[in-house]
Amino acid sequence: MSEEMVEDEMQFYCKAKKYWKAVPATVDGMLGGYGHISNIDINSSKRFLQKFFRDGPNKTGTSCALDCGAGIGRITKRLLLPIFKMVDMVDVTEDFLIKAKTYLGEESKRIGNFFCSGLQDFTPEPNHYDVIWVQWVIGHLTDEHLVDFLKRCKTGLRPNGIIVIKDNMAHEGVIMDDVDSSLCRDLDLVRKLIRQAGLGLLCQERQENFPDEIYHVYTFAMR
Repeated sequence: MSEEMVEDEMQFYCKAKKYWKAVPATVDGMLGGYGHISNIDINSSKRFLQKFFRDGPNKTGTSCALDCGAGIGRITKRLLLPIFKMVDMVDVTEDFLIKAKTYLGEESKRIGNFFCSGLQDFTPEPNHYDVIWVQWVIGHLTDEHLVDFLKRCKTGLRPNGIIVIKDNMAHEGVIMDDVDSSLCRDLDLVRKLIRQAGLGLLCQERQENFPDEIYHVYTFAMR
């Protein structure tokens, strides 16, 4: 559990903030030098999301999405803006959000809010979002803060809205990365924390065609 690995919570968050402040505001920077996997990632995420827009009583709306750990807006630009009328972005690094305004170009007009905040301190507007997308960022939250954040996200959903987590999964247990001050949890623990937040898992999928040397990546949809 993260509480056993994070000895100093304030240092854990400060070290991560400092790490990202030094990262180039580019797609390659957002992906830790793996910019070449962006197309594979986005295309898989598109297929995953489309399942929830099919006609039926539980069809997810397309009014507004929230991109958590948005960086310069890689996911906002290529995945969310083509689907949703409006998108809000939240990231801890102010320089990334400033860069996003030029990276997104004309489409930046459809960004409702640029929130500069760590997710441990962020509260989505209640009953506002059809999709809350949380990618490659849950490792920067302790278990307790992740559960609390997901609870707040739950109240931020519109009817039939979903929360999506896409992230690295450890083979077993929890692995601490001292470089960027993050945790990589295994599947069982992530599912346990989702349940603790009072959320039901709707769909789980493993990402295919990523380089062999990186952790397995899974996508979860829940509400």
